[in-house]
Amino acid sequence: MAYKKRYDGRGFKETRETKATANILKRADGSGEFSFGNSKAIVSVYGPKRVYPAFLEDADKALLRCYYDMISFSVKERKRPGPSRRSSEISLVSAGALKPALLLNEFPHTVIDVFIMITQADASTRVAGINAATIALANAGIPMTDLPAAVSIGKMGDTLVVDVNKEEEDYEEDGKHAATDIAICVLPRTKKISLLQLDGKITPEELKKVINMAFRAAPEINKKQIEALKNVEEL
Repeated sequence: MAYKKRYDGRGFKETRETKATANILKRADGSGEFSFGNSKAIVSVYGPKRVYPAFLEDADKALLRCYYDMISFSVKERKRPGPSRRSSEISLVSAGALKPALLLNEFPHTVIDVFIMITQADASTRVAGINAATIALANAGIPMTDLPAAVSIGKMGDTLVVDVNKEEEDYEEDGKHAATDIAICVLPRTKKISLLQLDGKITPEELKKVINMAFRAAPEINKKQIEALKNVEEL
């Protein structure tokens, strides 16, 4: 059975409603919020600051540490609190997606900590977190060469779609799971890819289409990020 119409009525290349806000937490050096529909991420940034213990510091650049987690009430079935293998993996890839855009060499001997909290989950949480982290890092005054824009691309049967929701993530054909989920982060100004994470099967030709779809979605994501940073309210 071909996937001819999306569950929520969107076009195949259309994201859910996106919202972005900067400077939402008073105690953090920088903070931001980003949402794709019902998937919402809040990010706080602390640093650059001294590294403890000191032997971990890098004499040439700042360390970037990301901590991703989902709040227990973010999903229908209460999530067990605390770190997991999944959250550790997403923390690592989130840092990798952000690093290429940051001028970390301007802050040697320091560390920048990025805390990504998912407050509501409806798939595509890691990309929502990366977009919120971009806002928070810029809000903290960390110099950047680009604004990372992350989005999920899904393959339902033979159909490629932008910004996967939970129903699509669980898509089945003939009683079998038939969805492919790709998390991708692009650097629009330099035309580079800082994250490409595939869960499922895809052909080389389809992958080219996925990359093009991500770059086409990036300007709207960047627009929301920039608007949030331009309209910062004092706390």
